[in-house]
Amino acid sequence: MQRRNFIQLSTLAGVGLSLPMAGILNSCNNHPEHSLEFKNLISGLLKDWCDGMIKVQINNPSNLEEHGALGCPSCSHIHGRCMDAVYPFLYMADTTGDKKYIEGAKLVMLWAENNVSHKSGAWTVVPNPKTWKGITVFGAIALAEALHYHGHVLDAKTKESWTERLEKAGQYIHDTFTIDFTNINYPGTAVYGLNLIGNVLEREDFKAKSKILASEIKVYFTENEGLLFGECKKSSSKLSEKGLHGVDLGYNVEETLNSLVMYTLKEKDEALLEILTKSLNSHLEFMLPDGAWDNSWGNRMYKWSYWGSRTCDGSQPAFAMMADKNPAFGTAAFKNTELLKRCTQDGLIHGGPGFIEAGIPPCVHHTFTHAKPLAALLDHWNHLPEINKNTALPRVLADGIKYVKDLDVTLFARGNWRGTVSAYDAEYHYKEDFRQATGASLGVLYHNKVGLLCAASMAQYYMVEPYNQQPQPNIDIPLTPRIETFKNEIWHTNLYDLTATTKSEDKNGEINISSLVSLKNQKREVVMDTASIFSLNYKCTNDNVEIKVASNQNISNPTAFVLPIASPNTEKIKIVGKGEITIVKPNGKVHIKANVALKIKEVSGNRTFNMVPGIEAIPIEAYFDKNQKDGIIITIKVS
Repeated sequence: MQRRNFIQLSTLAGVGLSLPMAGILNSCNNHPEHSLEFKNLISGLLKDWCDGMIKVQINNPSNLEEHGALGCPSCSHIHGRCMDAVYPFLYMADTTGDKKYIEGAKLVMLWAENNVSHKSGAWTVVPNPKTWKGITVFGAIALAEALHYHGHVLDAKTKESWTERLEKAGQYIHDTFTIDFTNINYPGTAVYGLNLIGNVLEREDFKAKSKILASEIKVYFTENEGLLFGECKKSSSKLSEKGLHGVDLGYNVEETLNSLVMYTLKEKDEALLEILTKSLNSHLEFMLPDGAWDNSWGNRMYKWSYWGSRTCDGSQPAFAMMADKNPAFGTAAFKNTELLKRCTQDGLIHGGPGFIEAGIPPCVHHTFTHAKPLAALLDHWNHLPEINKNTALPRVLADGIKYVKDLDVTLFARGNWRGTVSAYDAEYHYKEDFRQATGASLGVLYHNKVGLLCAASMAQYYMVEPYNQQPQPNIDIPLTPRIETFKNEIWHTNLYDLTATTKSEDKNGEINISSLVSLKNQKREVVMDTASIFSLNYKCTNDNVEIKVASNQNISNPTAFVLPIASPNTEKIKIVGKGEITIVKPNGKVHIKANVALKIKEVSGNRTFNMVPGIEAIPIEAYFDKNQKDGIIITIKVS
């Protein structure tokens, strides 16, 4: 099919292929200045990222095992999905006329064919034919978009070869993917992928399979908040003990919802559009004022990188394309992109805001995936709704308590304070516990003046996906605020208490969230011969946040409340007294006071660093004192 004819055809239901929805979106050929500000942001960032990837691309024709791949500054292996860069590279080649980008695109495709191309038509996650092939859907989408929008910059032989390769990949997806064969992000993304490839190749069977998956996915949204579920093994597996589904914010907003929005706006599926509008609004409740995604509770949060999820594409498409439904969606796309820019250095995205200060090298995977949606937005710029950051995010305007029933998670806001308390018990694997924030723990604490103060990590850092995670540097110190004790050198903490529940009230300007929690080890066994049951209460007022921990049982074993405070190593720490520590931040001072002694846990250097969510922190410990009958009371204040 001729490119011109394809555009004419697709415009009947939308526009283009990658994000074909002009029939529903407002046409904005003359964007106002604030929309152009967003365009300039993504244009500049995309060029920076593409140049950064070119810098690390391996050019070594004598070794075909690496020639053409994107070298990774942090990982000892090559990431099999680096061919995803073909789309942003061809976009840059087309818009700048610089042939280095064409060469870059050809090289990543050459490496993929030499190393991760499988006889089934799939691509594998690493150069091993027995490894995971589901990632084929992501590479196929990137290749289809590259060919459709910018294939005219290629020579005829290359274009024909890549088109044939795309059809093989499309056939694999068509034959293999079902709605529940694995985590929901794969079949969810295939909804769009098969529709896209089917249009490019004129394969009606691909489009028919896409329509079936789109129909089937409509039941994968939670009953109350409409959150997309299915991020667990496998996507239709059992509910948690509390009757909750497996939900991961990072994968949803950065991958699956993008696909569903793109498909829905093109095909004008009104029923799915209504579901997605509700779902996007519910997911948006978890965006912090600085554009970060609060995935502290997500059951795949082991890949949480504060700005999103380590190996996904980015949340820009779904929220930008739907900004006519809610202008705050545009704010979300804008502010998250600004955050990505702040986490970028030397052309590559770092896996969290603390990487650069801590001197942790970036994984190139973040960059080649997140470059794709920016290219897609620019390819559809004239058909996007107005995008600016004039409309405040829900969590900026929030005041009071918001209980998310489908997650057993409580959001609170008062004055400048924003926080998340999680008792969510759904697990990713159900055999091994990759523990996100739970046990009534404080997943996030944020202050509008000084920014992030607390952010959960995994209870223990695991390389759940060794090809997609970076090793933890130095000692693994969890960042989730918690109660803990070590009995016979075995760690017991409320972070392993999946039975905890919370109750909350907002009265006379004071928010209280309380729970009874148990200290358990990783096997969910309660600690013996010392206090195991504790009351855990969070109080928030305009002035401060107070954490109170107490037990009616005999505390015979050293037991502490650990409060890691997010803080780059450039910030000064002042020990004011036995029970007071002050941290001097650029926009204010954080005062931490307690009715017991406070001490900073010994670490290598002057900060601990955790890969999840990629920040440096000061681990402050407050031990129970038998002379203090009120238990532990810690107050956090900002001046």
